[in-house]
Amino acid sequence: MTDYSTQQLVEKDKAHFTHPWTVWDVYNTEGALPIAKAEGAYIYDTDGNRYLDAVGGLWCNNIGTGRDEMAEAIAEQVKMMSYSSPFVDLTNVPATLLAEKLAQLAPGNINHVFYSCGGSTAVDTAFRLIHYYQNCRGKHDKKHIISRKSSYHGSTFAAMSIGGKAGDHPPEFDYLSDTIHHISAPKYYGDDSGKTEAEFLDSLVQELEDKILELGADKVAAFFAEPILGAGGVIVPPEGYHRRTWETCKKYDILYVSDEVVTAFGRLGHWFASEDVFGFQPDIITCAKGLTSGYQPLGATLYSDEIHNVISEEGHGRCFAHGFTYSGHPVACAAALKNIEIMEREQMMANVKELGPYFEDRLASLRDLPIVGDVRGKGFMWCVEFVANKENGELFPEELDIGKRISNNADKKGLIVRPIVHLNVMSPPLNLTREDIDFIVDTLRASIEETVAELNNEGYSL
Repeated sequence: MTDYSTQQLVEKDKAHFTHPWTVWDVYNTEGALPIAKAEGAYIYDTDGNRYLDAVGGLWCNNIGTGRDEMAEAIAEQVKMMSYSSPFVDLTNVPATLLAEKLAQLAPGNINHVFYSCGGSTAVDTAFRLIHYYQNCRGKHDKKHIISRKSSYHGSTFAAMSIGGKAGDHPPEFDYLSDTIHHISAPKYYGDDSGKTEAEFLDSLVQELEDKILELGADKVAAFFAEPILGAGGVIVPPEGYHRRTWETCKKYDILYVSDEVVTAFGRLGHWFASEDVFGFQPDIITCAKGLTSGYQPLGATLYSDEIHNVISEEGHGRCFAHGFTYSGHPVACAAALKNIEIMEREQMMANVKELGPYFEDRLASLRDLPIVGDVRGKGFMWCVEFVANKENGELFPEELDIGKRISNNADKKGLIVRPIVHLNVMSPPLNLTREDIDFIVDTLRASIEETVAELNNEGYSL
């Protein structure tokens, strides 16, 4: 793999590798940056350039990359047993032990685990589990799902349909639309209604109840919500939002699905954010990413005793006809167990709790720059939103791709941030130091300033 030049790899990649979320016009011209090595919080391209990866892979490198302990645990499991069928009446030791551990870490009465291969399939599993549960209860019309605009729940057919990001719903793809509905994102910044934040929260809760009543409470099965909307812009809802929407769901016998694919496993300083950060007890939690810190592909759908007692009730001859060849893959589960062990031993949650406020303060210092409209997030999950006019929140033209221009300038300075149109998003490893945070913020500031100078040279009035 070291026998090819960067340009050769770029051309081979363009010829054969179709990437997730490829923007064809750009990719066909520019190709992709080949990454050759990763160590801790850093990645290296095929020319040897080093970058601090403030994206943490894709919200997932929670313990950092290249750890010998992880490699050894994975190798040992491969040698012991590289695969075991999970179907019907077979299990394996790592899958069993991990399920027990997840039940211990999850809040309240969430004691049951269904494994899949990632976040998208965890959400897809939740979707099917909800239908199964409602049918087992005899509630055959209770199939409608409510989600939010700007949400992201994965890229399988069902998961992408549940998601509400406009940019993820291009017209060339099809989506489920007859039983999936989207209400407003809980984003107060940029709201031009004149409401106070408390009034804005009231309107969001009322909108959910109105949608339930419009559809009919006997037809609504579940509400899907990320504790903090991730790819939709690191949107932190107003305080009390989740508790009040949860209470509304309980009022109408509607399941609450907390999509913690991003927020679980320390991202916000807790194993799970639903109860510890936002004060509500979901019926289902979906997780992936930080579950193995990206060392192996693994997702999990965790669900409550109440759901389990209904679907597993004897005397009906039922079969839960859902699953994957790699559900509970022993190597992936061994990686997750070792990952959790490392996080516990190295007290990574404590590090996030200690340095999260410092990260927030340092990023908030960017507000003095002329194109920084908002800085938002929690723990080690942040984004900066860029605007053309700070007075009225006017955005740059989408085709300018301001987030990408800034991230390109950051690349040149050894920093990787994730551009999402008007945003730069950060979700770094959880063992970051103060010095790492200083580098991220100082480099991002310099990159924004460089971009502002470029825009002024191009005639933009900021």
